[in-house]
Amino acid sequence: MHSTSRRRLAAAALSTAVCLTGAACSSGSGGSDSQGAADGTYTIWDPYPQFAKGSAWTKLLDKCGTEAGVKVKRTGFDTSDLANKTLLAAQQGNSPDVLIVDNPVVSTLAEAGVLTTTDDIKLDTSKVDPNLLAAGQSDGKTYGTPIGANTLALYYSKKVLKAAGVDVASIKDWLSLTAALGKVKRAGKKGITFSAIGTEEGSFQFLPWFWGADAKLTQLDSTQAESALALWKDWLKQGYAPNSVLNNTQTTSWQEFATGDYAFGENGTWQLANAKKAGLDYGVLPIPAATQGTASAPTGGEFVTVPVQEDTGRYATTKKLTACLTSTQNLYDTDTTLSYVAPTSEVQDKQVAANAELKPWVEAVKSAKGRTSDDLGTKYPKISEQLWKAVQSALSGSTSPKDALAAAQSAVK
Repeated sequence: MHSTSRRRLAAAALSTAVCLTGAACSSGSGGSDSQGAADGTYTIWDPYPQFAKGSAWTKLLDKCGTEAGVKVKRTGFDTSDLANKTLLAAQQGNSPDVLIVDNPVVSTLAEAGVLTTTDDIKLDTSKVDPNLLAAGQSDGKTYGTPIGANTLALYYSKKVLKAAGVDVASIKDWLSLTAALGKVKRAGKKGITFSAIGTEEGSFQFLPWFWGADAKLTQLDSTQAESALALWKDWLKQGYAPNSVLNNTQTTSWQEFATGDYAFGENGTWQLANAKKAGLDYGVLPIPAATQGTASAPTGGEFVTVPVQEDTGRYATTKKLTACLTSTQNLYDTDTTLSYVAPTSEVQDKQVAANAELKPWVEAVKSAKGRTSDDLGTKYPKISEQLWKAVQSALSGSTSPKDALAAAQSAVK
């Protein structure tokens, strides 16, 4: 490996540590097998350590290996460990054959020269929704394909809204949402809860409002960005949202909503099972944009990628494994297991036909946007850090939304 490539890998390791702040997964460990070519073994690394041997996920990996005529050696890692382990493996010439990785990290690994493009291995991504595929694109090239997506929307309590005399169908923009919150408060109920914590989770939850105002991550101090931050600040000032949002993670924010006291809770598809378990009488509303329509929420979920190998003869089999994992039926099965919305309209239609409750989530995912889209790539972590700092500063009362965002833009520059 050339010295310039090594320097890129070292730099990428540092930016990855920032990019993954706030990720939530269980821990796992393992390593790749560089001798795999000799015994027909192909290695797969994924961020799903919660799935043990014998689970539906590992059975799928084995099945895809069998269909490709090889043995699969799989290791599940904690999301926060996976990218740095991948960079180290690339330095050592010991990369896995297939890497399933959180979508914001794809651009970091691509810039470090770790990943092949879909053109390199002739992988067909034509059926994937363009807005989801964009999370894995950089400089006009595509690095992998999404295995599924999750995003944010507003859970709402039918009981609380009924008591406040609010018709959820009337909520179409920020003005009507704020009016609904006012009615809820006057009825003696609580308004909305979300996560504004000073980590990536805070940025993740603020982005639908930021993008819903038509703000751009390349200009944090725009009037559009200011209007989004002013909206949140006003909600706290009016008592429509609790001060606890400053310290809320997405988990603790969900716990607040799950008490049944709140009209709305901003959260993701990953809470669907918990909503049913809690016995909540709830609905789901895509987050409205400032004036009309659905706001773009950030996409979560992973990409199936193919790391660079010295032995390029391995790619033909790796392509078979990747195509198997992302086939129509296997995407349907996997995304049902992971509570993800599929990345193709074909599979999304199957999901909604099987479970009508997924319809608003499909709508939200179709309007979603990758955090590293617009060719932000490895610039995103620094931008995100300044964004969550601005949110914290404004909501705590330390400074105005305008001044907080001006300071954020200055720091990014």
